[in-house]
Amino acid sequence: MFPGKSTRSARERSAGGPPAVPPAARWHVLALLLMLATLAACRQKMSNQPKYDPLEPSDFFADGMSARPRIPGTVARGELPLEGFLVTGKINNADGDGFPFAITAQVMNRGQERFNIYCSPCHGRRGDGNGMIPSRGLRHPPSFHTEALRAAKTGHFFDVMTNGFGAMPPYNVQVPVNDRWAIIAYIRALQLSQNGTVSDLSPAQRAQLGGAQ
Repeated sequence: MFPGKSTRSARERSAGGPPAVPPAARWHVLALLLMLATLAACRQKMSNQPKYDPLEPSDFFADGMSARPRIPGTVARGELPLEGFLVTGKINNADGDGFPFAITAQVMNRGQERFNIYCSPCHGRRGDGNGMIPSRGLRHPPSFHTEALRAAKTGHFFDVMTNGFGAMPPYNVQVPVNDRWAIIAYIRALQLSQNGTVSDLSPAQRAQLGGAQ
């Protein structure tokens, strides 16, 4: 015999039987089977999650409570008191008008970008309420070009974006405060673009239109 060669007998070789498994290989197979069995036994089902129910006691924490106290200095979402025109859109508890900061070209560009992302799917790119979502059969939002919304104060738009209105959900999480005001500035630009007249232009701008009066 040669080292490392099979120890099967001549009769086994002539009969074409299965090759003998070395003892070391048997131990590897057995260990693999045991590991797979252990993993199967430890598999955690989502329907049986280790968790605490509300007000359930716990022997893990020293105070015996599973619910942990709030970390000092933190404020839960929605519990921070909001005051001032910038963050509420209100003046003396009523919708305010105007803007809490200067409206620059940069602000307008930001407002257009955010409007196209968050508002145009329902309100449409022109703010007429004919966005892609209503075209699929959902409720049409009002056009920004109605007399009522053209006369609405900026604080009204801020309140609607912050808290929602009718079928529209609140967007206070998706859209930060300053971006809400930028969107309102762009809405005002849309309203002006659809309802402006030649008299709203400066003399130089009217001259560019061919001297229209």
